[in-house]
This record gives sequence, C-alpha cells and structure tokens, in this order.
Amino acid sequence: MSLSKLNIAVMALCTGLIVANIYYAQPLLVLMSREFSVSEPNAGQVTFFTQMGYALGLLFCVPLGDKLERKGQIMAMTAMAVAALFATALSVNITMMKVMGFIIGFTSIVPQLILPMAASLAAPERRGKVIGVIMSGLLIGILLSRTISGVVGEHFGWRAMFWIAGGVSLALLIIMFFSFPSSRPSFSGSYGALMRSVFTLVKEQPLLREASFINACGFAAFGLFWTTSVFLLSNPPFSYGSDVIGLMGLAAATGALGAPLIGRIADRKNPRIAIGYGIACILAGYVIFWLFRTSIAGIVAGIILLDLGLQGVHVSNQTRIYALLPEARNRMNTVFMTVSFIGTSLGSGIGLWVWDIGKWGGVCLAGVGMMMIGVGIYAATYRKGQLSAGPV
Repeated sequence: MSLSKLNIAVMALCTGLIVANIYYAQPLLVLMSREFSVSEPNAGQVTFFTQMGYALGLLFCVPLGDKLERKGQIMAMTAMAVAALFATALSVNITMMKVMGFIIGFTSIVPQLILPMAASLAAPERRGKVIGVIMSGLLIGILLSRTISGVVGEHFGWRAMFWIAGGVSLALLIIMFFSFPSSRPSFSGSYGALMRSVFTLVKEQPLLREASFINACGFAAFGLFWTTSVFLLSNPPFSYGSDVIGLMGLAAATGALGAPLIGRIADRKNPRIAIGYGIACILAGYVIFWLFRTSIAGIVAGIILLDLGLQGVHVSNQTRIYALLPEARNRMNTVFMTVSFIGTSLGSGIGLWVWDIGKWGGVCLAGVGMMMIGVGIYAATYRKGQLSAGPV
C-alpha cells in the first residue's frame, strides 16, 4: 500500500492529537499547585513523570512495532491512554497526578509507532517530506496543546482538559480502526532477542548514536523552556493567567510549520547541514530569552527560534536514521526517541532545579549549556569524518 495525501493527513492528525496528551498539564501546573496546596516546583514534577513515562514507553514498547502487527498495537496503546486520561481527571491529590502522568506518558507513544509505519509505506524519494508533514502534525499538537489547555483550564478548570482529552483520544481510536493499514511484522524472534538487538544497533550504528545524542540536547533545551516558562509568565512583570500562557503555543506553532520544508531539504541535500542550522537557532533563542526577558515580544521571538531550531535538528536526524536499516525502523526509532525524551525529562528536571536557584537567568544559562554539548558532539563527529554525503 502506498500513502495517499489523505492517509498522510490522518496520520498527522492522530499523531498531533495523541502526543498532545503529554503536554496538556504544563500550563495548568499553577492551577494544580493551588488546588492541592503544594509548591509550584512540586506540581511541576507531574511534567517530569509524564515525560519519563513516555521515555520508558519508547524503550519497552516501540520496539514491538517490528514484532507485532502495528495497527493492533497502536489501538491497544491508545485505549490505555484513554483510561489514564479519564483517571487523571478524577485525581484526588498531587501524588495520584504524578502516577497518572507517568501512565499517560507511557501509553502516548503512538506517534512513534505511526512514524515508522509511514516511513515504511512512503517512497524513498518522498520519505523526508512525508516524515516532515507528520512531524508538523506532531509538533503542532505539542505546541497547540498548551494553548488549548491554558484556555480550558482558565475558564473550566484543569480537570475539564483531561475529560476532553480522553474523549478526543477515544474518537481517534475509532478513526484509526477504519483508516490505518494493517502490517506484517519483520522480526520473528522473542521479546528478549528483540530488546538485545536494540542494544546491538546502538553498538554498531555510529550515526544513530550521534543523531540520538544531538537530538537529546535539543529536546533538553525544549523541555527546559516549556517547563519553566509557566513560572516566568505567571509572575511579575507578566502575571499572566493560564489562558494567556497557553497562547505562547501559537508562537511555537509558527516554527513547527517549517517541518515539511526541512523534510524536503533533507531529501534533496545533506540533512546534517540542517542540523547545524537548527542548533544555531536554538542557541539564538536562548540568547534572546535572556536579553529580552521582560519583553513578551522578545519571549515570542525566542520561542519561534527555539521551535524552528528543534525542527531542523529533529526532522533531519529522523530522516537520516530511517534510511539506515528499513527492517529495523521501530528499533532505530526506539533508540532515537528514547534518548531524545530522556533529554526532555532531564531538561524539565534541571529546569525545576535551576529555577529554584537562579530563576530565569539560571534557566537561560542551562539552555545554552545544553546546546553547547550538542555543538561539541556535532563538531567531534564532523572531524571524525562521519559527515554523510547522502540521505544517511
């Protein structure tokens, strides 16, 4: 089966709406801290546990896409996510919120099952473009989830957002049942052998290691900003409510619209070039966050650069790894995205720590430091001659 424009659009829609489940909580942290009478950093741990759940779901469940029929696995994970979202809406304390956040993260790995499916069905010369379109859906879902969540939380309470998210995911379950293609698994061994092969890929594929660690730096900078920005914007000189804070996702969505263009560049030229530009954009974004920390226009400009830069890094790296071993795309994606979201979790955790110590100045310094690690990896692998001339 080849992918039609409708197939790609449905995959992008499902990817965006399901990944949004991981991020609905972020603009609502202040509301949660007030209801449960806990500190803002304590409430912020809901985000950390959600992202850590997502990273572990990537590690233990995404490889199964090479062993199990993908459509069935996608539907099973979505059904569990629906249950976790409804349970979150019924939470009675912050501890239950953290547990449910972990489960939401663990079960919302569906986008990372859809992407290898799409890469397998796309023609090789269109793979970067297809990945870019679906990544646009994913990243717009990540970013607009904050806008929607902030507005809903401000006017209807934070619990309403999770009731709505559960209903949306239930509707997507029906859509996927009727529209997603079935697939044949490519791996016939045991689960243990499957997981051992994941570590074999890490050992044998230097490009996979490079792409994963550079991506982790970008995702750490991303998670650092979005976890702490709610504290910056809810305090003077801004003092915004959750609805206005959520609107920052609209600015970030502007950057997300660049993913198809970046995908086409990755198809036609060396995608590693786009990675370098992406790293530079993220660094520039953090410099702007520091210089214009009391200006909402400056914060918005920094957000656009941050998210455009993350697009350049992520889409280009993903195009590179999908071109390596077609029969192991789910396992390659497991390594790539697990390392990436461990980066996000660490970025969120570090963000809560540096906010307590150094407020926004500490956050900006930490963001620059994370990306300088990425620059070091990028430069070191260039000197070793790992600059590829083709799509890998």
